[in-house]
Amino acid sequence: MIYKELIIIGGGPIGIACGLEAKKKDIDYLIIEKGTIVNSLFNYPMNMQFFSSSEKLEIDNIPFISKEAKPKRNEALEYYRRIVTSNDLCINLFEKVVSTEKKENGSFVVTTEKEIYSCKYVIVSTGFYDMPNTMGIKGENLPKVAHYYKDPHFYSMQKLAVIGASNSAVDAALECYRKGADVTMIVRGPEIGRRVKYWVKPDIENRIAEGSIRAFFNTTLKEVKEDSLVLDTPEGEKTIKNDFVLALTGYKPNFGFLEKIGVKLSDDGKFYPQYNEDTMETNQSNLYLAGVICGGMDTHLWFIENSRVHAKIILESIAKKEKNK
Repeated sequence: MIYKELIIIGGGPIGIACGLEAKKKDIDYLIIEKGTIVNSLFNYPMNMQFFSSSEKLEIDNIPFISKEAKPKRNEALEYYRRIVTSNDLCINLFEKVVSTEKKENGSFVVTTEKEIYSCKYVIVSTGFYDMPNTMGIKGENLPKVAHYYKDPHFYSMQKLAVIGASNSAVDAALECYRKGADVTMIVRGPEIGRRVKYWVKPDIENRIAEGSIRAFFNTTLKEVKEDSLVLDTPEGEKTIKNDFVLALTGYKPNFGFLEKIGVKLSDDGKFYPQYNEDTMETNQSNLYLAGVICGGMDTHLWFIENSRVHAKIILESIAKKEKNK
């Protein structure tokens, strides 16, 4: 069993920020990431552009220089990778955490697919991008259905249905349309999402208005078939021809993982985890949360620019505990 004073679960931007702060305070730490560096960002669409400007994505006051005010995915990958390598952060990649258990003496045992660790403190900064919100309909598991979007070229000359009206759905619909896909959007609500990037929203609305992209509003997908889709529309049930489905219906944190550790969640359907806003410590002593996972199902509440402060808050709390022990 390997001992570390602090284990940080998740190697995204906020997990990296926590590692930087731990290093400054001379705390023996290890970041454990199940994929590559900033794995969630790596799995974003190839041409994705952030809503935030580059300076708002900076961590530890390290300048983030991008070609445009709002950086793209490849620039973010370069930025965070260089932070990890240039600061020689202690991070294990492609190592998935299987369980975290708190012992009677207050210490934690973190078990991964490769090793077992013992530690005094744990920070959970796992984000939410790994678990898509499923639709729970017949045919959802067919190979033609994807919950992640990568590259528009794949859908060229195909009848593509995009489920959702958020930023990811709108970006996918526009990019695939411009690469020659026959795009249909299926939107549960009456309009395109209000939080869609302000410079993109007029574009999608104009493409829909002119008929370049077909859209069904106040509509849900009822069934996925091999060559068609069954829709539940305000006018009744409709069947449309279809080759591929991008079900971009959002994602959620791994609440089961939090519950197993003993973190209390709200029972209002939002699954807000219990933590002290002044320290980010949960109801389990010495167990902290950082980043988007703090928002429960409301994954839009926390993002890089407003949760990067969690790193300093948490490590100041840990340093204070160490000083007073």
